[in-house]
Amino acid sequence: MVEQSMWMRKVTSDPGHSSWYVERFRAMARAGDDLAGEARLVDAMLPRGSRVLDAGCGPGRVGGALAQAGHHVVGVDVDPVLIEAAEQDHPGPTWLVGDLAELDLPVTEPFDAIVCAGNVMTFLAPSTRREVLTRFRTHLAADGRAAVGFGADRGYEFGEFLADAAAAGLSPDLLLSTWDLRPFTEDASFLVAVLRPA
Repeated sequence: MVEQSMWMRKVTSDPGHSSWYVERFRAMARAGDDLAGEARLVDAMLPRGSRVLDAGCGPGRVGGALAQAGHHVVGVDVDPVLIEAAEQDHPGPTWLVGDLAELDLPVTEPFDAIVCAGNVMTFLAPSTRREVLTRFRTHLAADGRAAVGFGADRGYEFGEFLADAAAAGLSPDLLLSTWDLRPFTEDASFLVAVLRPA
């Protein structure tokens, strides 16, 4: 049994948190907010019909957009409330409840891309971060890419993340400071790392 994620600790202390999170994104969608920026970046890296893992998929906004773009999507999240919302709001992809630190999908083909958006890495239990990245590497095709994004000042330094990625067998192809392709700088408040198998 792995250490409980920071997200599930939050849900345990505030049982309404997951439903609030789902409604927050539903309200943003109703308002016409752009919720597909991460999906656009990942889609641009892939030929149509690629296999994509949405790791920490939440209520499915990124994986749902990638499925609409014509990709074969599997989404995994530790929170069953979020997976239920993904199934309701974004039918089509395969949505699964599971802890990324124990990710062991029975897939016959590895994924062409893994997307891990929404600060998921900072909601993991710190003791599981490197294991999660190792499992990403295991599920990724030899020529695949993993796009991981999270903000600074959330308890996981960018340098520590890149060291963990290297230890997991992943090397940076591209470092950005936003999902809309702005270059990464030393004072960036956000990191989007596009990683490839080392």
